[in-house]
Amino acid sequence: MPVIIVGMVMFGMGLVLFYSIGLGQTDPVLRGIKNIGGTFVGLSGMGVTLAGILLYLINRNEQPIQENFDPNI
Repeated sequence: MPVIIVGMVMFGMGLVLFYSIGLGQTDPVLRGIKNIGGTFVGLSGMGVTLAGILLYLINRNEQPIQENFDPNI
């Protein structure tokens, strides 16, 4: 679960970085850095979230299958 939470936080930070470009920033270099950084952090956050979900699903403890091989039933 901590991996999923970290991924969601990274995705949120990517959104904030990406969409805070137009708040009075007219310097194209700074806008480019924020745009690329926001995209990278957002996509990384999505990947981390997906990895956390997959790890959670893989590591769940499943109950053993009760098999009965008795032919009299």
